[in-house]
Formats: sequence, structure tokens, C-alpha cells
Amino acid sequence: MAEQTFRTLMRTTDILVTATISPVAVAAIGLADLYARFPLWVGLGTGGGAIALSSQDTGSGADANRDQAVSIAILLGALLGVPFVAFGLLFGRDAIALLGAPTAVADVGGLYLGVVFATAPARQVALVAARSLQGTGDTETPMYVNVVANLLNIVGSVVLGLGLLGTAGVELFGVAVTGVVGVGVATAVANVVTALALLAALRSEWTDASLVRPTDPVVAKQLVLVSAPSVAEGLASTLAEFPLNSILLGFGTEVNAGFQIGRRIYQQVTGPLSRGYNVAASIVVGQALGDGDPASARHDGWATVGLGFATVGVVGLLLVVVAEPFVRAFTDDPETARYAVDFARLYGVTATFLVAFTVLQGALRGASETRLPFLARTTGLFGFMVGFTYLVGVVLDYGVVGAYAGIALSYVWMAGVVVVSFWRSDWATRAASMMAERGSASE
Repeated sequence: MAEQTFRTLMRTTDILVTATISPVAVAAIGLADLYARFPLWVGLGTGGGAIALSSQDTGSGADANRDQAVSIAILLGALLGVPFVAFGLLFGRDAIALLGAPTAVADVGGLYLGVVFATAPARQVALVAARSLQGTGDTETPMYVNVVANLLNIVGSVVLGLGLLGTAGVELFGVAVTGVVGVGVATAVANVVTALALLAALRSEWTDASLVRPTDPVVAKQLVLVSAPSVAEGLASTLAEFPLNSILLGFGTEVNAGFQIGRRIYQQVTGPLSRGYNVAASIVVGQALGDGDPASARHDGWATVGLGFATVGVVGLLLVVVAEPFVRAFTDDPETARYAVDFARLYGVTATFLVAFTVLQGALRGASETRLPFLARTTGLFGFMVGFTYLVGVVLDYGVVGAYAGIALSYVWMAGVVVVSFWRSDWATRAASMMAERGSASE
């Protein structure tokens, strides 16, 4: 949770810094961030496979298989990051322009995307290595590394973004390292620092897991089998953002801006908690299954959901009450503020459903069952958040009310699917079968 708090703060800092530069800068980084989510989800999905196998193998004491899983996952993550380097350098500007951005926004956003994507392999390695270590029960090492790297990123964004040290005179490949480019360079440097530090930890005696030569095809196959649905889930989530934002823009610029602000406030106050529980659920469920104790795995999953209700659920209800002062910190436009308050309250009311989905998604991942969360999220996003919003808001002409209902119903649906899945599906048998296949079943 501490690690996620600093990561969220870093992204908020980037927005605040670019907001002091110009509206063009804000738009550029916002549009570029839509594309930046693609490599993020690829890394998180691959890391999901790593945390599943490393937690189970840690629980069963299969250290050799665990080290194979960690090493193969990191290599796979690095390779999957390479295409994004080429995309950012060759098509960064065109990608931003494709979204309908004005020339100035496309130029600046393209430069930012190229800089950030240049370190996509390092970002992938960092994501996978962190989750591999978390699967072994070591959540402290990733926290130390990521907190330091994110603080470096925050300082770099402020110094380079605002040109506090006269960085306008510093150039990188003929481009001044200041403004939005400076913010991108800060992020890129932090990506590399994080990856190198985590690799160094894995090569040392600091961690129980170690890097070895990847040689086990069974482990590699299972990593892909578990990771692929998680990657697809994340990519589907990102793709859904495009039609949703288009629909909201059709209701008015203030509606879309209010949605972005309301969601950002919710993520800032609850995101670190929810993501922390998500990872924790993967760890405790995976290690219990590795130890041959599916009853404890089931209990730990439900108990983590209860903890989420008692914390994230309560914070969500508080957000309903205090949404207005939070929104005033982001905008002084009355119309935008009105919609932002509505969206923030909407997220607050649905917080219990969101945290239930997030926790049980992690619990099922720990059991190597990533297909059901993929089904839950994809059907919820496209069936309700996009489909229902379009039907009720556009076709039936209820406007933004359709968006409120569509977003709320999507989270209710997603939570319902994973609750039933964790309760009724035979995920323990699936995990045991996969462990036996790779020789990791506990005695």
C-alpha cells in the first residue's frame, strides 16, 4: 500500500506540473497516458502470472521451480516491451493525432510518448520483478525500491518539467529537456532505476528468489497460460476507455472533465488500499494452495474481502460526504465541479463492489485462475459501462444519467461474477493440477 501510495502520488504530480505549463501540456500527457496503459497492462498481466507461480512454489517449497518462474517471467516481460519502443519512436505523434488532437498537442504528446516508451522493457522488467518478489512474501524490497524511484520521479518531474535548474539549455537528441519532455524523461529514468535495482536485489542474497538460466518449458507454458487472460483483461479495459470517453465528450466537455476528476480523486484515496489487498490476496491464496491447504486459501480470500469492506468501503462512504472540497482542489469551473462531485460520489457508493472485485481478482490469480476475472471485467466494461451508457444515455437520450447508471452497474456485475466464481468454481483443483505438472506439488 505504501508503494502504491507513492506511485499514485507520482502520477498526480505529473498532472499538477503539466497543469502549470499549459492546457496543451495537460492534454498531451493525458492522451499519451491512454497509450501508456497498454505496456502497463502487459507488464501487470505478465507479473500476474509470475506472482501466481512464485507464491504457489514458495508455499510448496519448490525453490528451483520458483526461480525458473521468476527468471522466465522477467525475460518475457523484457521481450514484450521491445515493440513499444519501436511504436513510440516511429508512431508516437501519429498515435496522438489519431485521437483528434490538434497539431500542437500531437507534437508534444508524441515526444512524451516516445521518451516514455523508450524504456518500456525496463518498465516491464520492474513490474514483473516486483510481483515475482511479492509472490514469495517479500513485499518490502519492491516497496523500498519503488518508493525511492517514485520520489526520484516526482523530484525529476518538478525540476525538469518546470525547468527549475535552467534545463531549457539541456537537450536530448536535439530536444530541450523541459516541460512535458522533462516530465517524460523523469519517468523514463525512474523506470530504468527501478528495473536495475530489482534485478540487483534478485542477484544478491537480499531476496530468497534468485535469477537463474531459463530452461523449463513447462513453467514457461504455464506462465503464458496464466498471464494471457490478465494481459487481455487489461488491454480490454484500456480499449473500453476510448468509446467511453467519446460518449462522455458527447454529453459535454464539462462532463468528461468531471468524470476524469471524480475518478482521479477516488483512485487517489482508495487505489493504494485496493491494490495492496489485490496483491496480498494473491500471495496468501497462492501460498496456501502451494502448502496443500485449499480451505485456508478460501478463508483467506473471503477474509481479505471483509478487510476491504471495512476500509475501502468506509473510505468510499466518507468520499460521498466530503466530495465537494476535494473537487474544489482540482477545478474552479462550476459546471465541471458539479459533474466531478457526482462522479466522485458515484465511485464512493460503489466502492464495496469495486474492492470485492479487486480482492477476488487477486485471490483467483493466486490460484492461477485468470480467465474468470477477464470474463467479469470485459463483459462489465463493454456490456454496461460502454453499452448500457450508450443505449440509455445516447439512444434513449437520458444523457449523463445513463453514464452514472452504466458505470455503477458495471462494477456491480464485475463483483458479482468474481464472487460467484470464487465461491463455486473449482480453482483449487486447477492450481493443484498445474503444480503437479511442473513438479511443485507439496508432499
